[in-house]
Amino acid sequence: MPVAVVTDSTAYLPPELVHAHRLTVVPLTVVLNGAEGLEGVETFPADATRVLGGRRISVSTSRPSPEQFAQTYRRLFDAGADGVVSVHLSAELSGTVEAARLAAAEFDERLAVVDSRSTGMGLGFPALAAATAADRGEDLDGVRQAALDAIDRTTIYFYVDTLEFLRRGGRINAAEALFGTALSVKPIMHMPDGAIVLKDKVRTGSRGVARLVDLAVEAAGDDDVDLGVHHLAAPQRAEQLIGALTDRLGDRLRDTYVSEAGAVVAAHAGPGLACVVVHRRPAPA
Repeated sequence: MPVAVVTDSTAYLPPELVHAHRLTVVPLTVVLNGAEGLEGVETFPADATRVLGGRRISVSTSRPSPEQFAQTYRRLFDAGADGVVSVHLSAELSGTVEAARLAAAEFDERLAVVDSRSTGMGLGFPALAAATAADRGEDLDGVRQAALDAIDRTTIYFYVDTLEFLRRGGRINAAEALFGTALSVKPIMHMPDGAIVLKDKVRTGSRGVARLVDLAVEAAGDDDVDLGVHHLAAPQRAEQLIGALTDRLGDRLRDTYVSEAGAVVAAHAGPGLACVVVHRRPAPA
């Protein structure tokens, strides 16, 4: 095992990709109405949807501890890894990167922590790029650079039915949430520098999906692309996104990964979430 790659549970990677690329996934913790569980291990999207749709809503999330990361890193080094690249969700959204960096101090130059400045497949694509570089036998710097390059080629847009969940979780300011509610608009968000920022406003969910398609096509440019599509309790929106983007992108569309958003993102986005992540492939050498 030359260089091992670690990510966290908010990448929402299909299990077969995690297995194929020997990725190690460290879960975040979710607390739903007092019930605590590890995302993707003990707590799943349906659990979050059930709580968020009820009358009593008490939801919080927390990062893995530095010791959880340190234990993971020690296990990988003990198994023979020469180095570890640890790629995580945006530091603007979570203390996960900070916890990983605190743990990394124990391992000197053998470990590199990368802030993806995103989440979902906005994190998943850089983690996959790092793992692919590791599979090719790249050294620590090469694997880290592969993740950084993928971050620069990845764009995320998402639609939510309401800004209320983002406001409650502190991921968007109260003024923006009030503005959206007062005008009964449906917001489309993006993450240009790792923070969640309002990109556009539409009046209906169907227009939200259509706008996501336009933005994704614009982000793709003339490149061949891979897509990540996420939803929360809205599989029909995911299907509409995939169908429309398949038509619009044609033979430039390569791989498409579809998954329901996990409990951490669910807690902050709410049911109805529709998300598209565009990963522009590098030009052939």
